[in-house]
Amino acid sequence: MSKEKISGSEALMLALKAEGVKTIFGYPGGAIMPVYDALYDYTRGAKQAFQHILVRHEQAATHAAEGYARVSGEVGVALVTSGPGATNTLTGVADAMMDSTPLVVIAGQVPIGALGTDAFQEVDLVGVAQPISKWSYQIRHAEDIAWAVSRAFYIARSGRPGPVVLDFPKNAQTEQVEFQPEKVNFIRSYVDNPTPCEDAIREAAELINAAQRPLALVGQGVELGNAQAELRAFLEKTDIPAGRTMLGLSALPSNHPLNVGMLGMHGNYAVNLKEQECDVLIAIGMRFSDRVTGNVKTYARQAKIIHLDIDRSEIDKNIKTDVAVVANCKVSLPAITALLKKADHHEWRESFKPLDEQERRKVIEPAIHPQEGPLLMGEVVNAVAEQAPDDTVLVTDVGQNQLFATRYFKYHHKRSICTSGGLGTMGYGLPAAIGATFAANRTVVCFMGDGGFQMNLQELGTIMEQQVPVKMVLLNNNYLGNVRQWQDMFWKRRQSFTKMLNPCYEAIAQGYGISYEAVTDRSQLGEAIGRMLAKEGPYLLECAIREDDNVLPMTPPGMNVDDMLLEINV
Repeated sequence: MSKEKISGSEALMLALKAEGVKTIFGYPGGAIMPVYDALYDYTRGAKQAFQHILVRHEQAATHAAEGYARVSGEVGVALVTSGPGATNTLTGVADAMMDSTPLVVIAGQVPIGALGTDAFQEVDLVGVAQPISKWSYQIRHAEDIAWAVSRAFYIARSGRPGPVVLDFPKNAQTEQVEFQPEKVNFIRSYVDNPTPCEDAIREAAELINAAQRPLALVGQGVELGNAQAELRAFLEKTDIPAGRTMLGLSALPSNHPLNVGMLGMHGNYAVNLKEQECDVLIAIGMRFSDRVTGNVKTYARQAKIIHLDIDRSEIDKNIKTDVAVVANCKVSLPAITALLKKADHHEWRESFKPLDEQERRKVIEPAIHPQEGPLLMGEVVNAVAEQAPDDTVLVTDVGQNQLFATRYFKYHHKRSICTSGGLGTMGYGLPAAIGATFAANRTVVCFMGDGGFQMNLQELGTIMEQQVPVKMVLLNNNYLGNVRQWQDMFWKRRQSFTKMLNPCYEAIAQGYGISYEAVTDRSQLGEAIGRMLAKEGPYLLECAIREDDNVLPMTPPGMNVDDMLLEINV
């Protein structure tokens, strides 16, 4: 007896439901209209399965889905139309690829009979998305929907996570099909969860047991692998100090005694210099980004390098390793820990403290407790961190706001940071914060500069419609601050088109019905933050920031990590 036939669009609904999807971020259009018609029934009444969030731009749909994925640990889903709707998502797809964020983008397409005719809003989405996604595929017929959707989610969430793009021609949306859910959990030649080599585990343990000055570098792979507890057990047994990449900041609490700060160009002074002194360096779920290593020719040349990563392609890509353990760090960390001797590296850890003190005296105290002058970004971030709940999710845009926020916020819980690391996407912050609020019942604070805020400012409409309780902190210095800093340092202060004439943000907030407050003096700051955090619903707090505020410390691009500067003379 044959099953009842349904449309391809309804089959998509059932396939998404089978994957456990709860929230979809999207924007309708002509080539995806049959799917939106099916979605009508699946967002209300007896069939209700999804919450659909109507964004105001397709790029924002992908960033919102990224924020949702980062905080929830689930796959983020974006639904858009063909042509410009699809191409508008590509920045988010590339961002998710760089930052290993599980994302499925479903885009409408012209019917297959019209492909190649330059039909209205036709774009070769599979072709343009292929280099910046884990997988891109065109669902040409309704009978392929169950398999394609299951495979897409499997690829997006497994192994090293990443984005998948599904191109969905209109004929496949309207064709009739006998739908039967499928479950893809194996793809030939795709090893999603490699088994660690026992010899590599043993060699890594031997190096760590013999180390006098070991240093761990903790990346986002710990968060993606849900290996936070395994990381702490590893570090605490061996008494190894640990630095964290920007994306790995919440993998280890800020107040953990073995946390020695943030790695990278604008990270903490001691941990960056000590990379050049350690005798064994253990990289855990991180990719040796150029922003971490500086000049690769001189990076950690004195150290034996152990690299733990689920993605074999990262091994020896940037830094030559002595021992590589290819596996999920949730598996590799306890396997190594079981072979380790209890250790005490008190003297080595104590050697970080004089350098920490230098940074505290020259950089941190002046940044968070200035005595006079205009507000500084660091003091605003620090003041928010002091009042925000411990489980607050930090979201940032890109630029100086990102660097100050990640440096001075406090991390107490896992999955507490959403920021654009690899691609550095201005405009990421506001939509990512929207997505983060739908992922968990936690306070979400989004720090933005005036440049990045205006790149996706239209998402205030999404916030207004959904009453998304994002606490937005606008650090307004009337400049593209990070570019201005580089122009001052490396381009003889020739500030070429970085000064900005900004709108009245109070009027904009009023237009969207969003609570607003401006802070122009530090005497107002603490109480204003308190009002923002106490207020239900969205809130925009605009802080007037010193125009020439600089992010320090800083390793100049291309320089050695131990060339890090604590002050700038320009």
